[in-house]
Amino acid sequence: MTDRWEDQVGRWVFEGVEYATRGEMCVARRRRYVEYLKAGMNFTQAAHAVGVSKRTGKVWRHGRVRSDGRVVRPCVDWYRSTVDIPGKISSRYLSQDERISIADWRKNGMSVRAIARRLHRSASTVSRELARNTNPATGMYEPYRAQQLSADRLKRPKPVKIRTIPGLLDRIRFGLESHWSPEQIAGRLRTMFPDDKTMHVCTETIYQAIYVQARSELRKDITKALRSGRARRRPHSQTDSRRPRFREPMVMISERPAEVEDRAIPGHWEGDLICGAGNKSAIGTLVERSTRFTILLHLPDGHDAEHVQQAIINKMRYLPKLLRNSLTWDQGVELALHKRISTALDMRVYFCDPHSPWQRGTNENTNGLLRQYFPKGTDLSVYPEAYLDAVAEELNDRPRKTLDYKKPSEKILELINAA
Repeated sequence: MTDRWEDQVGRWVFEGVEYATRGEMCVARRRRYVEYLKAGMNFTQAAHAVGVSKRTGKVWRHGRVRSDGRVVRPCVDWYRSTVDIPGKISSRYLSQDERISIADWRKNGMSVRAIARRLHRSASTVSRELARNTNPATGMYEPYRAQQLSADRLKRPKPVKIRTIPGLLDRIRFGLESHWSPEQIAGRLRTMFPDDKTMHVCTETIYQAIYVQARSELRKDITKALRSGRARRRPHSQTDSRRPRFREPMVMISERPAEVEDRAIPGHWEGDLICGAGNKSAIGTLVERSTRFTILLHLPDGHDAEHVQQAIINKMRYLPKLLRNSLTWDQGVELALHKRISTALDMRVYFCDPHSPWQRGTNENTNGLLRQYFPKGTDLSVYPEAYLDAVAEELNDRPRKTLDYKKPSEKILELINAA
Protein backbone atom coordinates (compact mmCIF):
# COMPACT_ATOMS: atom_id res chain seq x y z
CA MET A 1 0.00 0.00 0.00
CA THR A 2 1.26 3.43 -0.89
CA ASP A 3 -0.74 5.28 1.77
CA ARG A 4 -0.61 4.82 5.51
CA TRP A 5 -2.00 6.16 8.78
CA GLU A 6 0.88 7.84 10.54
CA ASP A 7 1.08 8.15 14.33
CA GLN A 8 -2.74 8.21 14.63
CA VAL A 9 -2.80 11.97 14.10
CA GLY A 10 -4.93 12.08 10.96
CA ARG A 11 -2.24 12.33 8.26
CA TRP A 12 -2.80 10.54 4.96
CA VAL A 13 0.21 10.12 2.67
CA PHE A 14 0.29 9.02 -0.97
CA GLU A 15 3.51 9.00 -3.01
CA GLY A 16 5.22 11.13 -0.38
CA VAL A 17 2.54 13.84 -0.38
CA GLU A 18 0.55 14.43 2.81
CA TYR A 19 -3.20 15.11 2.55
CA ALA A 20 -5.51 16.57 5.15
CA THR A 21 -8.26 14.00 4.63
CA ARG A 22 -8.55 10.50 3.27
CA GLY A 23 -10.94 11.79 0.60
CA GLU A 24 -8.33 14.15 -0.83
CA MET A 25 -5.78 11.35 -0.88
CA CYS A 26 -8.22 9.04 -2.72
CA VAL A 27 -8.84 11.71 -5.35
CA ALA A 28 -5.09 11.94 -5.97
CA ARG A 29 -4.81 8.16 -6.13
CA ARG A 30 -7.58 7.84 -8.73
CA ARG A 31 -6.05 10.64 -10.76
CA ARG A 32 -2.71 8.79 -10.82
CA TYR A 33 -4.52 5.55 -11.75
CA VAL A 34 -5.90 7.22 -14.90
CA GLU A 35 -2.46 8.59 -15.75
CA TYR A 36 -0.97 5.08 -15.55
CA LEU A 37 -3.68 3.73 -17.85
CA LYS A 38 -3.05 6.46 -20.41
CA ALA A 39 0.68 5.74 -20.20
CA GLY A 40 0.06 2.17 -21.40
CA MET A 41 -0.29 0.08 -18.23
CA ASN A 42 -3.00 -2.56 -18.14
CA PHE A 43 -5.71 -2.56 -15.47
CA THR A 44 -3.87 -4.86 -13.07
CA GLN A 45 -0.56 -2.99 -13.29
CA ALA A 46 -2.19 0.41 -12.81
CA ALA A 47 -4.18 -0.80 -9.81
CA HIS A 48 -1.13 -2.32 -8.10
CA ALA A 49 0.90 0.81 -8.85
CA VAL A 50 -1.49 2.97 -6.80
CA GLY A 51 -1.92 0.34 -4.09
CA VAL A 52 -5.43 -1.03 -4.76
CA SER A 53 -6.80 -4.30 -6.05
CA LYS A 54 -7.77 -4.96 -9.66
CA ARG A 55 -11.40 -5.21 -8.52
CA THR A 56 -11.27 -1.75 -6.94
CA GLY A 57 -9.91 -0.35 -10.18
CA LYS A 58 -12.82 -1.92 -12.04
CA VAL A 59 -15.30 -0.29 -9.65
CA TRP A 60 -13.57 3.04 -10.25
CA ARG A 61 -14.00 2.62 -14.02
CA HIS A 62 -17.47 1.10 -14.25
CA GLY A 63 -19.19 1.69 -10.93
CA ARG A 64 -21.38 -1.00 -9.39
CA VAL A 65 -24.71 -1.76 -7.77
CA ARG A 66 -24.56 -2.44 -4.03
CA SER A 67 -26.53 -5.20 -2.35
CA ASP A 68 -29.00 -2.64 -1.00
CA GLY A 69 -29.73 -1.44 -4.53
CA ARG A 70 -27.75 1.79 -4.32
CA VAL A 71 -25.87 2.61 -7.52
CA VAL A 72 -22.22 3.64 -7.17
CA ARG A 73 -21.27 5.65 -10.24
CA PRO A 74 -17.87 5.49 -11.94
CA CYS A 75 -15.43 7.92 -10.33
CA VAL A 76 -12.80 8.05 -13.09
CA ASP A 77 -13.29 9.10 -16.71
CA TRP A 78 -10.49 7.68 -18.77
CA TYR A 79 -12.35 6.31 -21.79
CA ARG A 80 -13.06 9.59 -23.54
CA SER A 81 -10.01 10.75 -25.43
CA THR A 82 -9.40 13.10 -28.32
CA VAL A 83 -10.94 10.58 -30.73
CA ASP A 84 -14.11 9.87 -28.72
CA ILE A 85 -17.41 11.63 -29.44
CA PRO A 86 -20.34 11.37 -27.03
CA GLY A 87 -23.13 9.21 -28.37
CA LYS A 88 -25.84 11.75 -27.55
CA ILE A 89 -25.51 15.52 -27.65
CA SER A 90 -28.32 17.94 -26.85
CA SER A 91 -30.05 19.53 -29.83
CA ARG A 92 -29.15 22.96 -28.49
CA TYR A 93 -25.61 22.27 -29.71
CA LEU A 94 -24.59 22.14 -33.35
CA SER A 95 -24.56 18.63 -34.79
CA GLN A 96 -21.97 17.03 -37.06
CA ASP A 97 -24.22 17.50 -40.13
CA GLU A 98 -24.76 21.17 -39.31
CA ARG A 99 -21.03 21.71 -39.03
CA ILE A 100 -20.47 20.05 -42.42
CA SER A 101 -23.10 22.36 -43.92
CA ILE A 102 -21.44 25.41 -42.36
CA ALA A 103 -18.09 24.39 -43.87
CA ASP A 104 -19.58 23.84 -47.35
CA TRP A 105 -21.62 27.03 -47.42
CA ARG A 106 -18.79 29.09 -45.99
CA LYS A 107 -16.46 27.71 -48.67
CA ASN A 108 -18.96 28.86 -51.30
CA GLY A 109 -18.85 32.39 -49.90
CA MET A 110 -22.20 32.43 -48.08
CA SER A 111 -22.54 35.01 -45.29
CA VAL A 112 -22.94 34.16 -41.64
CA ARG A 113 -26.54 35.42 -41.53
CA ALA A 114 -27.49 33.43 -44.63
CA ILE A 115 -26.04 30.26 -43.09
CA ALA A 116 -27.91 30.94 -39.87
CA ARG A 117 -31.22 31.32 -41.72
CA ARG A 118 -30.73 28.00 -43.50
CA LEU A 119 -29.90 26.23 -40.24
CA HIS A 120 -32.70 28.00 -38.34
CA ARG A 121 -30.08 29.16 -35.86
CA SER A 122 -29.14 32.60 -34.62
CA ALA A 123 -26.38 34.43 -36.46
CA SER A 124 -24.38 34.69 -33.22
CA THR A 125 -24.33 30.89 -32.93
CA VAL A 126 -22.74 30.50 -36.36
CA SER A 127 -20.38 33.41 -35.77
CA ARG A 128 -19.13 31.97 -32.47
CA GLU A 129 -18.74 28.54 -34.04
CA LEU A 130 -16.49 29.89 -36.80
CA ALA A 131 -14.46 32.05 -34.42
CA ARG A 132 -13.96 29.30 -31.85
CA ASN A 133 -13.28 26.27 -34.04
CA THR A 134 -11.46 27.57 -37.11
CA ASN A 135 -8.08 25.86 -37.40
CA PRO A 136 -5.43 28.56 -36.69
CA ALA A 137 -2.80 26.60 -38.63
CA THR A 138 -4.76 26.57 -41.89
CA GLY A 139 -7.24 29.37 -41.36
CA MET A 140 -9.98 26.99 -42.52
CA TYR A 141 -13.09 25.79 -40.74
CA GLU A 142 -12.81 22.00 -40.59
CA PRO A 143 -16.14 20.40 -39.51
CA TYR A 144 -14.77 17.10 -38.13
CA ARG A 145 -12.11 18.87 -36.13
CA ALA A 146 -14.73 21.34 -34.87
CA GLN A 147 -16.98 18.48 -33.79
CA GLN A 148 -14.17 16.87 -31.81
CA LEU A 149 -13.22 20.13 -30.12
CA SER A 150 -16.86 20.55 -29.10
CA ALA A 151 -16.97 17.00 -27.71
CA ASP A 152 -13.80 17.59 -25.70
CA ARG A 153 -15.34 20.67 -24.14
CA LEU A 154 -18.24 18.52 -22.96
CA LYS A 155 -16.02 16.28 -20.84
CA ARG A 156 -17.30 15.61 -17.36
CA PRO A 157 -16.37 15.90 -14.63
CA LYS A 158 -14.40 19.07 -15.17
CA PRO A 159 -11.69 20.07 -12.66
CA VAL A 160 -13.08 22.01 -9.71
CA LYS A 161 -11.86 25.60 -9.91
CA ILE A 162 -11.24 26.05 -6.20
CA ARG A 163 -8.79 23.13 -6.31
CA THR A 164 -6.95 24.12 -9.48
CA ILE A 165 -6.19 27.73 -8.46
CA PRO A 166 -3.49 27.89 -5.75
CA GLY A 167 -4.59 29.68 -2.61
CA LEU A 168 -8.25 30.01 -3.61
CA LEU A 169 -9.51 27.22 -1.35
CA ASP A 170 -7.57 28.60 1.62
CA ARG A 171 -9.12 32.05 1.19
CA ILE A 172 -12.62 30.57 0.99
CA ARG A 173 -12.02 28.47 4.10
CA PHE A 174 -10.68 31.55 5.92
CA GLY A 175 -13.82 33.48 5.06
CA LEU A 176 -16.09 30.68 6.31
CA GLU A 177 -14.13 30.41 9.53
CA SER A 178 -14.63 34.16 9.96
CA HIS A 179 -18.41 33.58 9.64
CA TRP A 180 -18.66 35.30 6.27
CA SER A 181 -21.44 34.22 3.96
CA PRO A 182 -20.52 32.72 0.56
CA GLU A 183 -21.83 35.88 -1.09
CA GLN A 184 -19.55 38.04 1.06
CA ILE A 185 -16.56 35.80 0.29
CA ALA A 186 -17.18 35.97 -3.47
CA GLY A 187 -17.57 39.75 -3.35
CA ARG A 188 -14.45 40.20 -1.23
CA LEU A 189 -12.35 38.13 -3.64
CA ARG A 190 -13.38 40.39 -6.50
CA THR A 191 -12.39 43.42 -4.45
CA MET A 192 -9.01 41.97 -3.41
CA PHE A 193 -8.11 40.69 -6.89
CA PRO A 194 -9.78 43.05 -9.38
CA ASP A 195 -7.34 42.17 -12.20
CA ASP A 196 -6.96 38.45 -11.48
CA LYS A 197 -10.08 36.72 -12.81
CA THR A 198 -8.78 33.31 -11.75
CA MET A 199 -9.47 34.33 -8.14
CA HIS A 200 -13.06 35.28 -8.94
CA VAL A 201 -15.72 32.70 -8.05
CA CYS A 202 -19.48 32.97 -7.95
CA THR A 203 -21.49 32.30 -4.82
CA GLU A 204 -22.82 29.04 -6.25
CA THR A 205 -19.30 27.64 -6.60
CA ILE A 206 -18.73 28.07 -2.87
CA TYR A 207 -22.09 26.50 -2.00
CA GLN A 208 -21.30 23.50 -4.20
CA ALA A 209 -17.93 23.08 -2.50
CA ILE A 210 -19.81 22.84 0.80
CA TYR A 211 -22.82 20.77 -0.17
CA VAL A 212 -21.66 18.30 -2.84
CA GLN A 213 -21.07 15.22 -0.73
CA ALA A 214 -18.88 13.20 -3.09
CA ARG A 215 -16.17 15.82 -3.48
CA SER A 216 -16.80 18.27 -0.67
CA GLU A 217 -13.57 20.03 0.26
CA LEU A 218 -15.40 21.99 2.96
CA ARG A 219 -17.92 19.44 4.22
CA LYS A 220 -15.98 18.67 7.39
CA ASP A 221 -16.58 22.29 8.45
CA ILE A 222 -20.29 22.26 7.60
CA THR A 223 -21.55 23.06 11.11
CA LYS A 224 -19.30 26.11 11.22
CA ALA A 225 -19.26 27.08 7.55
CA LEU A 226 -22.80 28.42 7.17
CA ARG A 227 -24.96 30.35 9.58
CA SER A 228 -27.83 27.93 8.97
CA GLY A 229 -25.63 24.94 9.89
CA ARG A 230 -27.53 22.75 7.43
CA ALA A 231 -25.82 19.60 6.22
CA ARG A 232 -28.03 19.55 3.12
CA ARG A 233 -29.23 22.06 0.67
CA ARG A 234 -32.87 23.00 1.07
CA PRO A 235 -34.77 23.08 -2.23
CA HIS A 236 -36.71 26.21 -3.06
CA SER A 237 -39.52 25.40 -5.46
CA GLN A 238 -40.91 28.13 -7.62
CA THR A 239 -44.47 29.20 -6.87
CA ASP A 240 -45.79 28.01 -10.21
CA SER A 241 -44.04 24.65 -9.91
CA ARG A 242 -45.33 23.68 -6.48
CA ARG A 243 -47.53 20.65 -6.16
CA PRO A 244 -51.25 21.42 -5.74
CA ARG A 245 -52.18 21.97 -2.11
CA PHE A 246 -55.41 19.95 -2.31
CA ARG A 247 -56.80 17.30 -4.59
CA GLU A 248 -59.58 19.68 -5.62
CA PRO A 249 -58.23 22.80 -7.38
CA MET A 250 -58.23 25.97 -5.29
CA VAL A 251 -59.80 29.24 -6.43
CA MET A 252 -57.37 31.93 -5.33
CA ILE A 253 -58.29 35.25 -3.77
CA SER A 254 -57.08 37.08 -6.89
CA GLU A 255 -60.17 35.68 -8.67
CA ARG A 256 -62.56 36.97 -6.00
CA PRO A 257 -64.99 39.60 -7.39
CA ALA A 258 -64.15 43.24 -6.81
CA GLU A 259 -67.45 43.74 -4.98
CA VAL A 260 -66.04 41.78 -2.04
CA GLU A 261 -63.27 44.30 -1.44
CA ASP A 262 -65.45 47.36 -0.83
CA ARG A 263 -67.80 45.45 1.54
CA ALA A 264 -70.80 46.95 -0.23
CA ILE A 265 -72.51 43.57 -0.72
CA PRO A 266 -73.03 41.36 2.34
CA GLY A 267 -72.63 37.62 2.57
CA HIS A 268 -68.87 37.37 2.07
CA TRP A 269 -67.18 35.60 4.99
CA GLU A 270 -63.66 35.05 6.22
CA GLY A 271 -62.71 31.94 8.20
CA ASP A 272 -59.87 30.49 10.23
CA LEU A 273 -59.03 28.35 13.25
CA ILE A 274 -57.74 29.47 16.64
CA CYS A 275 -55.73 26.62 18.13
CA GLY A 276 -55.14 25.52 21.69
CA ALA A 277 -52.12 24.08 23.46
CA GLY A 278 -49.91 22.04 21.13
CA ASN A 279 -52.41 22.54 18.28
CA LYS A 280 -54.36 19.60 19.72
CA SER A 281 -57.65 21.49 19.97
CA ALA A 282 -59.23 24.29 17.98
CA ILE A 283 -62.25 26.53 17.51
CA GLY A 284 -63.40 27.65 14.08
CA THR A 285 -64.20 31.32 13.45
CA LEU A 286 -66.36 32.80 10.71
CA VAL A 287 -66.70 36.59 10.29
CA GLU A 288 -68.96 38.39 7.81
CA ARG A 289 -66.97 41.18 6.15
CA SER A 290 -69.56 43.97 5.95
CA THR A 291 -71.27 43.52 9.35
CA ARG A 292 -68.42 41.86 11.36
CA PHE A 293 -70.98 39.29 12.53
CA THR A 294 -69.15 36.33 14.09
CA ILE A 295 -69.97 32.61 14.19
CA LEU A 296 -67.91 30.15 16.27
CA LEU A 297 -67.53 26.49 15.26
CA HIS A 298 -67.49 23.81 17.95
CA LEU A 299 -64.88 21.13 17.08
CA PRO A 300 -64.77 18.71 20.04
CA ASP A 301 -63.75 15.68 17.96
CA GLY A 302 -60.84 17.28 16.12
CA HIS A 303 -60.12 19.95 13.55
CA ASP A 304 -59.31 17.86 10.49
CA ALA A 305 -60.93 18.52 7.12
CA GLU A 306 -63.90 16.21 7.72
CA HIS A 307 -64.95 17.80 11.01
CA VAL A 308 -64.31 21.40 9.90
CA GLN A 309 -66.36 21.16 6.70
CA GLN A 310 -69.23 19.53 8.54
CA ALA A 311 -69.20 22.22 11.26
CA ILE A 312 -69.25 25.00 8.63
CA ILE A 313 -72.18 23.41 6.81
CA ASN A 314 -74.14 22.85 10.01
CA LYS A 315 -73.72 26.48 11.14
CA MET A 316 -74.33 28.23 7.81
CA ARG A 317 -77.02 26.13 6.14
CA TYR A 318 -79.82 28.06 7.88
CA LEU A 319 -78.55 31.51 6.84
CA PRO A 320 -80.51 33.17 4.03
CA LYS A 321 -79.00 32.95 0.56
CA LEU A 322 -78.24 36.67 0.75
CA LEU A 323 -75.65 35.90 3.42
CA ARG A 324 -74.04 32.94 1.65
CA ASN A 325 -72.05 34.45 -1.19
CA SER A 326 -68.43 33.43 -0.50
CA LEU A 327 -65.96 32.18 2.10
CA THR A 328 -62.26 33.12 2.16
CA TRP A 329 -59.81 30.89 4.06
CA ASP A 330 -56.07 30.39 4.27
CA GLN A 331 -54.44 27.30 2.76
CA GLY A 332 -54.70 25.19 5.91
CA VAL A 333 -55.32 21.48 5.46
CA GLU A 334 -58.52 21.77 7.47
CA LEU A 335 -60.27 23.06 4.33
CA ALA A 336 -59.15 20.30 1.99
CA LEU A 337 -62.84 19.34 1.48
CA HIS A 338 -63.80 22.82 0.30
CA LYS A 339 -65.75 21.43 -2.65
CA ARG A 340 -68.25 19.85 -0.27
CA ILE A 341 -68.80 23.24 1.37
CA SER A 342 -69.34 24.92 -1.99
CA THR A 343 -71.83 22.28 -3.08
CA ALA A 344 -73.77 22.05 0.20
CA LEU A 345 -74.06 25.82 0.78
CA ASP A 346 -74.03 27.03 -2.83
CA MET A 347 -71.26 29.50 -2.06
CA ARG A 348 -67.82 30.05 -3.53
CA VAL A 349 -64.69 29.28 -1.48
CA TYR A 350 -61.55 31.35 -2.08
CA PHE A 351 -58.04 30.82 -0.73
CA CYS A 352 -55.48 33.40 0.34
CA ASP A 353 -51.90 33.41 -0.90
CA PRO A 354 -49.36 31.61 1.32
CA HIS A 355 -48.16 33.59 4.34
CA SER A 356 -50.59 36.45 3.68
CA PRO A 357 -52.79 36.87 6.79
CA TRP A 358 -53.60 40.48 5.86
CA GLN A 359 -55.81 39.15 3.06
CA ARG A 360 -58.20 38.06 5.84
CA GLY A 361 -57.74 41.14 7.98
CA THR A 362 -61.29 41.15 9.44
CA ASN A 363 -60.94 37.57 10.61
CA GLU A 364 -57.47 38.11 12.05
CA ASN A 365 -58.76 41.09 14.04
CA THR A 366 -61.66 39.04 15.36
CA ASN A 367 -59.35 36.21 16.39
CA GLY A 368 -57.41 38.72 18.44
CA LEU A 369 -60.60 39.76 20.23
CA LEU A 370 -61.49 36.12 20.91
CA ARG A 371 -58.21 35.52 22.72
CA GLN A 372 -59.73 37.46 25.60
CA TYR A 373 -62.09 34.52 26.04
CA PHE A 374 -59.80 31.72 24.85
CA PRO A 375 -56.21 32.46 25.99
CA LYS A 376 -53.31 30.95 24.09
CA GLY A 377 -51.86 27.73 25.45
CA THR A 378 -55.16 26.44 26.86
CA ASP A 379 -57.16 23.35 25.95
CA LEU A 380 -60.03 24.59 23.78
CA SER A 381 -61.82 21.23 23.71
CA VAL A 382 -63.15 21.80 27.25
CA TYR A 383 -65.48 24.62 26.14
CA PRO A 384 -69.01 23.40 25.33
CA GLU A 385 -70.90 24.62 22.28
CA ALA A 386 -73.26 26.65 24.46
CA TYR A 387 -70.33 28.65 25.80
CA LEU A 388 -69.07 29.32 22.25
CA ASP A 389 -72.51 30.56 21.24
CA ALA A 390 -72.59 32.84 24.29
CA VAL A 391 -69.17 34.30 23.43
CA ALA A 392 -70.24 34.89 19.83
CA GLU A 393 -73.45 36.56 21.02
CA GLU A 394 -71.51 38.86 23.35
CA LEU A 395 -69.10 39.77 20.57
CA ASN A 396 -71.95 40.46 18.14
CA ASP A 397 -73.63 42.65 20.78
CA ARG A 398 -70.55 44.88 21.09
CA PRO A 399 -70.81 48.27 19.28
CA ARG A 400 -68.12 48.80 16.66
CA LYS A 401 -66.51 52.05 15.62
CA THR A 402 -66.21 50.85 12.04
CA LEU A 403 -70.03 50.40 12.01
CA ASP A 404 -70.65 53.90 13.41
CA TYR A 405 -71.03 52.25 16.81
CA LYS A 406 -73.79 49.95 15.68
CA LYS A 407 -73.70 46.34 16.74
CA PRO A 408 -72.98 43.48 14.30
CA SER A 409 -76.22 41.84 15.41
CA GLU A 410 -78.15 44.98 14.48
CA LYS A 411 -76.50 45.28 11.08
CA ILE A 412 -77.15 41.70 10.11
CA LEU A 413 -80.79 41.92 11.22
CA GLU A 414 -81.19 44.94 8.96
CA LEU A 415 -79.93 42.89 6.04
CA ILE A 416 -82.19 39.95 6.81
CA ASN A 417 -85.22 42.17 7.18
CA ALA A 418 -84.40 43.97 3.95
CA ALA A 419 -84.13 40.63 2.17
